[in-house]
Amino acid sequence: MAARGLVLASILVFSCFAQSCFGMISFSSLQRTLVVTASHRQGILKAGEDKITVTWGLNQSFPAGVDSAYKTIKIKLCYAPISQVDRAWRKTVDNLSKDKTCQFKIVARPYSNANQTFEWTIERDVPTATFFVRAYALDAQEHEVAYGQNTDAKKTTNLFEIQAISGRHVSLDIASVCFSAFSVVSLFGFFFAEKRKGRKSQQ
Repeated sequence: MAARGLVLASILVFSCFAQSCFGMISFSSLQRTLVVTASHRQGILKAGEDKITVTWGLNQSFPAGVDSAYKTIKIKLCYAPISQVDRAWRKTVDNLSKDKTCQFKIVARPYSNANQTFEWTIERDVPTATFFVRAYALDAQEHEVAYGQNTDAKKTTNLFEIQAISGRHVSLDIASVCFSAFSVVSLFGFFFAEKRKGRKSQQ
């Protein structure tokens, strides 16, 4: 019985060790050392058309060397809480390997302690929702070690709405109209030709 308890305890310790060694990184453990802003036109943004200009950099109020492990900055488009309600596939989870808040990559760049800017055209597959922008600092092993975002901790400020593409395009509508008109003309031409053949055969 004692041996069995020892085995179970060993398994538990090993599983905890493995989890800590193989990517169990929690969002709550990250320092917010990056300053992020996102600028865009006023109103609802359109996927596939509008642009967002993202600027990021180190918060200079932190002591020197806080960014010594930073190797890469990854910028992501993230769902705001209002667009996560009753949508498990967008759920926020503290374990970053399971978190579904930030599903759209904007850009990844080598880290620099100077401010950087990137203009991003909203991709066509972005759905209709309310969003914010987040930046993650990654270390040499590509593990998240710090972050920043253009909204507050509760994710209620500086949010923006994006409207998905409708699935139709003006050129497709024009082609559809032209094809319909051609079909009607062809149908009349067919009946006219058949009528002429009928008259000739009667003569």
